[in-house]
Amino acid sequence: MKLISWNVNGIRAVLKKGFTEFLERENPDIICLQETKAHEAQVNYKLKTYEQYWNDAERRGYAGTAVFTKISPLSMYKGMSKEEHNKEGRILTLEFKNFYLVNVYTPNAQPELKRLKYRQEWDKDFLDYLKKLEKTKPVIVCGDFNVAHKEIDLARPKDNLKNPGFTEEEREGFSRYIEHGFTDAFRYFYPNKKDQYTWWSVRTNARERNVGWRIDYFCISKELQSKLKEAKILSHVKGSDHCPVEITLKD
Repeated sequence: MKLISWNVNGIRAVLKKGFTEFLERENPDIICLQETKAHEAQVNYKLKTYEQYWNDAERRGYAGTAVFTKISPLSMYKGMSKEEHNKEGRILTLEFKNFYLVNVYTPNAQPELKRLKYRQEWDKDFLDYLKKLEKTKPVIVCGDFNVAHKEIDLARPKDNLKNPGFTEEEREGFSRYIEHGFTDAFRYFYPNKKDQYTWWSVRTNARERNVGWRIDYFCISKELQSKLKEAKILSHVKGSDHCPVEITLKD
């Protein structure tokens, strides 16, 4: 089973930049999208082989998540139990026979760390949500976590120590996912591999110079580790300021 996650930074924009061709070429069983920036009705994008599930933000043109899947889920949930986190369409959960799949677009701490306190609350509540799901069956959570976990996960760690996405608080928030039993799938295979990034600033031609950040992840319950076949960063795929990430599971 192949799963892909991609922050598309606007589904309508990426549709004009080869998204359908990418989907046909890669042929994932499931693809999770973040930052769709559109309501489903605004897009009207139909695919014969995929069922579509969307969680739109209340505010148009902002945030939002979607999942396209060839495998029919048993159930689908939008958001998490705390209602204050559910207005921006940031979480979409699909239940399958052997696992829950959670697609997440984590809030950014924002310039001057204006939203850092909220981000810390989010990380705590989201972990609680994942652990509650895990009581029933294993969890695969993927998406844009808006944090580079360790120094190896961004090109210039010393320059970014107090910047959004690399504060102590955000990194500790991600560490708690790991401490509570979730495995960073890419680091499971490549614990020491450098220069592996999933997001690049568009302001400074950073992608051409590979001055980037790894902020997009697949994390899995330890129970699923034995099923992991591969984890990849598809850094060659253009169309967004993020690139897709991928895992393959044994059937």
